[in-house]
Amino acid sequence: MDIQFVERNSNLVAKIRCDIDHHSAEKLRHALEDAFLKSDARNIVFDFAHVTFMDSSGIGMIIGRYKELQKSGGRVFAINIGQAVERIFEISGLKRIIPCFASVDEIEETVKTT
Repeated sequence: MDIQFVERNSNLVAKIRCDIDHHSAEKLRHALEDAFLKSDARNIVFDFAHVTFMDSSGIGMIIGRYKELQKSGGRVFAINIGQAVERIFEISGLKRIIPCFASVDEIEETVKTT
């Protein structure tokens, strides 16, 4: 599992560099929760630039973060989703609840995230 966190304004960007499956989803969730608690961020941005596969464990992990942030007024966004991940987002219904953008810049230009 490889994940890097960058805090940018009110967003914690999670740069994921592995496929998200039943082997990695729980580790990613723990790393994400730990980084989020240590940050001043209000929102989470999943960067999928290096993700080519995601199974139901990954979908569940993302929905869990969505539900947690929704309780506190935060939001979840996705950037750099490739064709394979976009298809998973569409089939699973994630695309209806997780806004997808090309970059963090685009999120900040389009959506009030503070």
